[in-house]
Amino acid sequence: MKWLMLLLFIPLTATTPKTADIIIRNGKIIDGTGNNWYYGDIAILDGRIAAIGKLQGWKAGRILDASGLVIAPGFIDVHTHIEDDEVKNPTASNFIYDGVTSVVTGNCGSSRLDLEKYFGMLDSLKLSVNVASLIGHNDVRKAAMGRAFRDPTVEELEKMKFIVEKAMKDGAVGMSTGLIYIPGTYSKTPEIVELAKVVAKYSGVYASHMRNEGDSVVEAIEEALTVGREAKLPVEISHFKVGGKNNWGRSNQTLELVKKARESGLDVTIDQYPYTASSTSLSTMLPEWILADGQDSVKARLSNPAIRKDAISTMLKGLKRRKLKHFDYARVSYYKPDTTFNGKSIEQVNLLSGKKHKAKDEAETVLQMMEKGGAQMVFHGMSEDDVKNIMKYPFNMFASDASIRIFGQGVPHPRGYGTNARVLAKYVREEKVITLEEAIRRMTSLPAQKFNLANRGLLKEGFAADIVVFSESEVKDMSTFDKPHQYSTGFKYVLVNGALTLENNQHNGTRKGMILRQQL
Repeated sequence: MKWLMLLLFIPLTATTPKTADIIIRNGKIIDGTGNNWYYGDIAILDGRIAAIGKLQGWKAGRILDASGLVIAPGFIDVHTHIEDDEVKNPTASNFIYDGVTSVVTGNCGSSRLDLEKYFGMLDSLKLSVNVASLIGHNDVRKAAMGRAFRDPTVEELEKMKFIVEKAMKDGAVGMSTGLIYIPGTYSKTPEIVELAKVVAKYSGVYASHMRNEGDSVVEAIEEALTVGREAKLPVEISHFKVGGKNNWGRSNQTLELVKKARESGLDVTIDQYPYTASSTSLSTMLPEWILADGQDSVKARLSNPAIRKDAISTMLKGLKRRKLKHFDYARVSYYKPDTTFNGKSIEQVNLLSGKKHKAKDEAETVLQMMEKGGAQMVFHGMSEDDVKNIMKYPFNMFASDASIRIFGQGVPHPRGYGTNARVLAKYVREEKVITLEEAIRRMTSLPAQKFNLANRGLLKEGFAADIVVFSESEVKDMSTFDKPHQYSTGFKYVLVNGALTLENNQHNGTRKGMILRQQL
C-alpha cells in the first residue's frame, strides 16, 4: 500500500505547474550577449526573470503572446540629461516608446551635486524608467570656485575632491566632464585627472564630452585617454563624432586612436547618436573667455565694441573653416524670449529680424540672442558616412543625449524620441550596417557592463525583468527635425522591473523605475 501511494504521489508532483506573474510566450529571444536569436518563453516573478526556454509546465496571471516578435533586454541609454524634466513628465514617455528602460544622467559635466538628495527625490517621485547618475565636473567646479577662468587653488581642488567622493559614496556610477561648457572649458587636464583618481577608488567611469569634436578632435581624444591612463579608470567618450564639413572622413583616424588605446589595455568605449546633427547651447559659438563669470558679465563684455568685433570675427572664421557662407547649419531648438524663432536657422532668424543677408549680420544676431539669455540649438554638420563608420565599431553604444521630452515643447532634436528605433529601422533592417543581434548587444549588455549596472542588460534567470518586445519589421523612428514630437512605433510591450509599462503600443502610466546605484 505504501509503494502504491508513493507511485501515485510522484507523477502528481512532477506535473504540478510552476507559477509566474507574467509569461511572454513564443518570441524570438535575443538575449543581449550578441549571440543568435532562438525561440522561447520568459517567465517573470517578483520583478525578475524566473525562467527562460520552452516553459510548457508554467502558468501565470498574465500571458503575453510574442509570436512573430523579438524579445530583448530593455535598452539602456548611457547619455541623457533628465534633470528638471523628470518632475514635469515622470512617465518618461519618449524613452519608453523607444524601448528604453534605464538611463544614465549627469552627463556633459552637468548633474545634481547632492546625489543622495536627488535619488531620494526620484524614489519619491517614481519614474517609468530606472535611473543611474554620474557626478558632473562643471557643477562640482562651480560649487568650489564659481565660473572663474583660472586654475583652482589647493583648497578649491580639495573641495572638489570632497564633493566627488561623497557623490561616489552616494551611488554615482562615475564622473562626467563637459569640456566645451563653462566652467569646464577653463579646467586643465591635471585637474580632471586628480578628480578622476577619486572616482577610480570607487570603480567609477570617466565619461567625457570632449574639449573639441571638430578641428582639434584628435587632441581632445588624446586628453580623454590621458585621464583614463593616469587615473587608472575606464573611459567613455560621449557622442563620438567628427563635426564640420572640413572634417568629414576623419572617423577612421579618430577610431584608430580608440582602437590603439584598447590594445594597450585601456578600457575605453564610445557612444553615438545615429544622426548627422548635434544639439547644444548657442553659447558654444562664442569664444570661451567671453562666457566667464555669468550672464551679467557676458552682457558687459559684449557691450564693449572691441570685444563684440572679436566675437564676430571668431564666428566668421569658424564659418569659413566649415566651408559655409551662412549660419544655416545652426537651427534654433528653443528660444524662450521669442518662441517664433524655434525651428528656424540663424540665417532665417537674421532675415526675419530685418538685417542684411550677410554672415556678419547673422553673427550679430547670435550675439543679440546671447544677450537675452541664449538658446538651445541643433547644429547640422556631420557626414552620414562617418556616422555609419563609427556605428560599425563594436565597442560603441547608442545614446540619445536627450532629456525627458515635454511633448509639443520647442523643436528639439529627434534623437530624444527615436534613437533606438532609428538604429533598428534604418541601420539594421534597411541598410544592414550592423546585425540585429549586435545592435541589441550595444543597447543592453555593453552599457550595463560599462556602467556596472548589476543584473541588467541580459535576458538571464535572476536578472531584473527589464524587457522589450517589438516587431523587427515594423519598428520605426517617427520623429524628424521638422516634426520632432512623434513617438517611435513597433514596440508592443515594455516591462520595467517586471511591471508592464507599454502595453499594445500604449504607455499605461505605470511608474516602477528604480535608482541604479554604483555597487561599492
